[in-house]
Parts: sequence; C-alpha cells; structure tokens
Amino acid sequence: MGATLAANRKSDQDERSLSRGDGPGAARSSLTWAPLLSIAAAAFAVEIPFFFRGTPSGHDVEFHLYTWLEVLSQWKQGIIYPRWASLAHFGYGEPRFIFYPPASWALGAVLSKIFPWTWVANIYVWIVLVGAGASMFLLARQWLDRRDATFAAVLYAVNPYHLAIVYWRSAFAELLAGSLLPLLLLLVLRTEEDRRRTIVFLGALLAASWLINAPAAVMIHYSLALVTILLAWQRGSFRMVLVAAAAVLLGAAVASFYLLPAIYEQRWVNIAEAVSSGARPQDNFLFVHTDDAEHDTFNRVISWIAVGEMLATLAAGWAARSWLRRSRELWYLLVAWAAMCTVLMLSITAPLWNVLPKMRFMQFPWRWLLCMGIPFALFITMGLWRWTLRLGIYLAALCVLAFVWQHFQPPWWDTAADLREMRDNVATGAGYEGTDEYAPAGADASAVDKSARRVTVDGPAQAAIRVSEWQAERKAFTAEMSSADNLALKLFPYPAWRVEVNGREVQPGAREGTGQMLVPVEAGANRVQITFTRTWDRTAGAWISGIALVVLLVLLKAQAVPLFARPS
Repeated sequence: MGATLAANRKSDQDERSLSRGDGPGAARSSLTWAPLLSIAAAAFAVEIPFFFRGTPSGHDVEFHLYTWLEVLSQWKQGIIYPRWASLAHFGYGEPRFIFYPPASWALGAVLSKIFPWTWVANIYVWIVLVGAGASMFLLARQWLDRRDATFAAVLYAVNPYHLAIVYWRSAFAELLAGSLLPLLLLLVLRTEEDRRRTIVFLGALLAASWLINAPAAVMIHYSLALVTILLAWQRGSFRMVLVAAAAVLLGAAVASFYLLPAIYEQRWVNIAEAVSSGARPQDNFLFVHTDDAEHDTFNRVISWIAVGEMLATLAAGWAARSWLRRSRELWYLLVAWAAMCTVLMLSITAPLWNVLPKMRFMQFPWRWLLCMGIPFALFITMGLWRWTLRLGIYLAALCVLAFVWQHFQPPWWDTAADLREMRDNVATGAGYEGTDEYAPAGADASAVDKSARRVTVDGPAQAAIRVSEWQAERKAFTAEMSSADNLALKLFPYPAWRVEVNGREVQPGAREGTGQMLVPVEAGANRVQITFTRTWDRTAGAWISGIALVVLLVLLKAQAVPLFARPS
C-alpha cells in the first residue's frame, strides 16, 4: 500500500503553489533515503536512555514480552497460529490468542527469533516508530515539500503520546496501529479519484487495524466516519459514504478469521473484567479522581501530556489558517478530528461512551491521543514555517514530559537480567501471570497452586500417572487407577478442549474453588488424550476471510490504472 501511495506524483501546479524550493527533478535519494534516515535517527534518539537505564517497563510490557516468547515456543512445536497461551496463569493457560490480535505478537515473535532477546523490545519500538514516520511522510508529501514533509514525519514519529507509550505504557500493539492513521486520511482524501481501488486499499487498512489492536481499530473506524461524513458534505458527494461503508465491510470480512472467534467466544471467558474498576472509561477521563492513588498518579501524567498536546495543536492550527486558501478541506478535517479527540477525553462525554458501540471497550479515553498525533504534527508543520518556532513548541512538549517524569511518576525499567528471567520462565515452563479478561469462565487464577503437578488425583484413589506429552494444544498421559475417581489437571477447561479417555470422549468437570479441569476416569488403565480443537466459529471465520481476500485481490487486479495516478 505504501509503495502505491508513494508512486503518486502531484501535478506541476500543486508543486508550484504549495512546495518551496522542491522541483520535480530532485534527486531520487532525497525523496527516499534522506527522509527515511531522518526518521530512523529520531526513533533512535528516543531510545538513547535505554542504553543507560535498560528497557522501559511500562504497564503492558510483561503481557507483550511473555506473549512473544509464548508464540515463539509454540512455533517450535509446529503451531503456526497459536490459540491457547499454555503458560499463562503459571501453566493453567488461557485462550489469549483468540482475543488478542495477531499482528504485534507475530512481529514480536519474529524479532525474538532473529535478535538477542534483551534487544528485541527496543528493536520493535524502533521499527514501529520508523513505520509511523514513513506513513506520515506519505501523507504530508501530498501538500508539503520534502523538507517540511520530513519534519512532519519525524514530529509524528516522536510525538508526545508515542513517547508516553514507549516510556510509561509499553502498549506495543497500539503503537503499531499509529502507522495506519496517516494512510487512513490519505486514502479518504483520494476517494473521488478511484473509488473501487480506494475500497480495496481502505478495506485492507481497516482489516489491518483489527489485526493490530482492537481499541485502535475502534478509534480508526470512528475517525473514518467523521472524516468521510465531513468530506462528503464539503464535496457534496454521498458516494464517499458508500465507499467507506463498503471498505468497512470488506475490512471486517478479511479480518473475520480473528474477529468472528473473538466476538463469539467472549461468552466463554471473563471478558467483563476488561472494563472492571480502574479500566472503565469513567475512571480514565482527564484529571479524574478515583480511590486508587497509583491509578490517579498515572492519570495525572497522561492528562498533562494531553493538555500540552492539545494546546500545541490549538496554537499551531490557528497559525495554519492560511491553509484555508490552499486546502480548505484539509484544514477543516484536521480541526474536526482534533476537536473530536479532545472532547472525547473529557468527562462530559461519559454518556456517549456508554451508548456508542464498542466505545467502552477502549477503556481509556486518553487513547484518543493516538489520533490527535495527526493534526498535532501537520498543524505544527503547516502553521509554523520558522524552524525555531517548530523546535520551540516541540521542546515545550518535551518539557511537559520532563515535568511529569520528575513530579508524578518516572518510568520503571527492566534490566537485562529481568528480561532473561522472563525468557527462563517460559523455557522452564514456570509460566507467567495471565490476564483476567481472558481467563476461562469459572476459573479463579488467584486460587490455583502455581507449583502443582500436571496431573494429580482429586479424590482418595491411588494412581500411577505417566505424562507422555504436554504441549500447548495437545496433552496425553496414562493413569493406572485403584478405583474410579477424577484427575485434576494443571489446566483450565475451555469448550475447545476435546477430552478422550480410552478412545471415548468424556465431558470434563471443574474443581470447585479454582475451576481447573477434572477428568473422570475408571478403575484400571486409562489412556487420556486432550486436544485443542477447531470450533465452528474459527472455521467459519477462516472461510469468510479467505473468500474476502480473493475478492480483494480480484478487485485490485481488475483496476488497470494505478491508484492516485495523474489524470491524462
């Protein structure tokens, strides 16, 4: 998609009216390598403290790093697309990969395979920031010369909220989703030029958003609705709304292999824990106060960062009023997008968060700062032509970060030894803490015995137990029983587990208090085999995705004219 977007060349008239000192005959290297190297250098600068402190240990760092290690271990078992995180909850497991989108953990696992483990998180952050900057360059280059577009790209890559994610949150999937937002705006703006091909690319982008991060996908879809409706009104073209609707359907269909199981199987887990106390929207508006002092401390951090970014965007947007003569629709789009992001972070919009579909599962209203990064970067670049002013306003944003760092909550850090301990916990099978919302319904992870054996007798019977296989999605053992009884497994039950005893399928139970799986067996020899099977929703989702992908490729091939090509 990026290569196709980059292939578009603005008309000579656009170059003369909007570009400054950047003719169409400029060297190819200045179009590609110079901006890319600038973005890469800025992303590297973000990581300079890592060399002295270690890896930032944000809120989600263990979730992501353990997930990458788990995926890598299952790839070694031949499981290409994991579904069950076998080492979560210290070995009792959870269906994490059914509910958490695959893009970020697949990238993390690939990097874990290639690079030394203690470098992986840092390399991931650098790659994602470079990707975000490159995406913004493609957008900004439609109106700005190479130098200004490069500045916008660098500014977007290292904008204040991205830095908050890197240092305080470690929300690696959300950070990855930031690279989609500039392309979203670019595609919508080009809808009128080639509607059918725009449907294909926009559908692919929306599918990618679902496969990267669900909360970010919700923001992207609401942003798409705002931008499309506003543009359709400005241009007097209702067909833009139809194009966007078709792209939404196509994107959801392509991502159905993930979406359908994630939606259907929510009834099998404690998904309500995702919006429990502390993770609800009403607990996370700007400057909100709760009974959790630690929670409120971070809320102050992110609230001041949000205020600084809002003020900078407001001032730069006012300074960019001259763009009303150059590109009126772009200026209004950015103003509307920034206004929506700002308002939705305030507690006055609490009723909307309870009414609008899926909004409450975004959990944190300040997540809208991810979208705010687009008008922030573009307005500063468009409105402040003096480099001293640009650098001054960005340094002011860094001062806000330094203020909250010193006065509210400095980042935590993981040393190389901490990272190696994570790797060892996976390698030895000790496991790691799971996620409350992904725990199977009826399971109580806080009550389990972390050091329990894989199979034990639940009652008074005597047994000789031999485990022959204990993989992520397949477990097998024999039990010579003195009498009929139940065997307690170090495993949480889930409807996808198929349990067979001596070749006959049986219905497992759950131990009272912990919810771990109980398998009924008879006196004498018992051969038990447990397999994580493909449920109907996974099969249906895969078929829908396959058909949608074929449709997408056919539509793409049917368009002979390249997207955004200059009209003859």
